[in-house]
Amino acid sequence: MKHTVHIVNGPNLNLLGQREPDKYGHTSFEAYFESLRAAFPEVQLSYFQSNVEGELIDHLHAIGFGGGGIALNAGGYTHTSVALRDAVASIEAPVVEVHITNVHAREAFRHVSLLSPVCQGVICGLGLEGYAAAVRALVSS
Repeated sequence: MKHTVHIVNGPNLNLLGQREPDKYGHTSFEAYFESLRAAFPEVQLSYFQSNVEGELIDHLHAIGFGGGGIALNAGGYTHTSVALRDAVASIEAPVVEVHITNVHAREAFRHVSLLSPVCQGVICGLGLEGYAAAVRALVSS
């Protein structure tokens, strides 16, 4: 039976490959996602991105009770959204928080995550490969 992992990205991550390439690289998430699929053929991967907080919450509710795990990069909402934190706490699926950059080496406001206490784990600073680490963690749990 195939494992299922849902990747959910928040605001501004639709601009990967264009936005601040010195921090986030030159690869779009769509291109990276295809390489992730190739690296994990035994895993059923899905991808969703939204810049809208409510859409992220609705999507977590929709996928969070159907099995599988979630790799969540909530972007800036990580540090501000009590509602997103409550959505993660409300669902059954294990959630791994992912950040492309090392948020602890950046601005002080990025050092606090409202999501971390309700996530299975946190991966940050590995670039896009943090998603692969999250997939490995979720399929082995």
